[in-house]
Amino acid sequence: MEAVRIIGLAPGSLDITAKAKEALAAAHLVVGGKRLLAACPAMLLHKEAETLPITAPLSEVVNTIRNAMITGRRTVVLADGDPLFFGIAKRLSEDLGRENIVVEPNISTVQLAAARLKLPWQEMDFVSLHGRDDFSPLYSALVRADLIAVFTDAVNSPAEVARALLERGADCFAMTVLEDLGAPNERIRPLALPETWGMEFAPLNLVILERLYPPEIELTLGIPDHFYLHQKNLITKLPVRAAGLAHLNVEPGSTVWDLGAGCGSVSIEASHLARCGRVFAVERNKTRAAMIRENIRRTGAWLVDTVLGSLPEALEGLPAPDRIFIGGGLGGDSNQETSLLQTACDRLKPRGKIVVHCILLDSLHMAKDHFKKLGWHFGVTQLQASATDSLAGDLRFKAQNPVFVLWAEKP
Repeated sequence: MEAVRIIGLAPGSLDITAKAKEALAAAHLVVGGKRLLAACPAMLLHKEAETLPITAPLSEVVNTIRNAMITGRRTVVLADGDPLFFGIAKRLSEDLGRENIVVEPNISTVQLAAARLKLPWQEMDFVSLHGRDDFSPLYSALVRADLIAVFTDAVNSPAEVARALLERGADCFAMTVLEDLGAPNERIRPLALPETWGMEFAPLNLVILERLYPPEIELTLGIPDHFYLHQKNLITKLPVRAAGLAHLNVEPGSTVWDLGAGCGSVSIEASHLARCGRVFAVERNKTRAAMIRENIRRTGAWLVDTVLGSLPEALEGLPAPDRIFIGGGLGGDSNQETSLLQTACDRLKPRGKIVVHCILLDSLHMAKDHFKKLGWHFGVTQLQASATDSLAGDLRFKAQNPVFVLWAEKP
């Protein structure tokens, strides 16, 4: 079998190297995007060469390449820049086997962009929004990185990236849009986020985001209660929050629901753990939902989505969770008819975990009986914490309300 040669062309200019010319002159099948194929004049191709534009579905293109490889037809795949950096080489290595491909990279678009802006890029984060219907990878990068390169597409344009940042309150990032890098019509524009509204950009563009200043509050576990904006003491206090998150066992890729989120303290700290996942803070009270958004802004917990609505109706349309925290919504007169717990258990993924904080005994017994009926493995931790308080020039311990931390695992 002939190994498939994947050759990167210079970004923008699409200059063809001597090695690429040699490979093209011997190839029976040349595969690439229409723009890349157009950059290869007929005089460079083997006289019997067939060209194949890369179009959807990609699986058909891969099958054609595989058949050519099996039948001994020499195949060249053209790529833009580095084929292994958000390029087709990853897909071909998975489908054809790494032993059956040869990769000859060129300078990457990101490397060229960093050179234009004089930015060291060894600690840069990279996000591709190609074909995505959510911006969670971008929000995750905003949390952990000071320098981010964003690959856009026709739908997720630079203007949409700016809109996403402004909606989250992430105006602490400066944006630069680099268009047609390496081409004669190359353009580099530093833009204010609101300025991008209604602007048009070249189809070939890259967005660089650079943090201007850090969040007001560092995003960690165990943020002090008084750092959170909250209403009428409606906050899961630090000791109980820590115990709940420990029982929840959030993993890096977890999708987390925080139901009855209050001021969002659990959601915000869960997002520190679910750094590659998604976190939804669901709250029915408009004032408290606004407080969640403000706490997200102050901590830079951009991964958290605030969902305003009543439970369980607000859960419709949310992605199925790996972890569910219920801090409110099970007890009290206003929640007697709710099917929240049943809905949450139905939507939870297999082997997922749910944690319920109960103060009222009726809520504890109702939740315990529900898990018992389902046959789930569950347990309860009763937590009573006391914190120091000033009294007569000295300190005393002031007891906080006892809380039942009920946890369960779905088979």
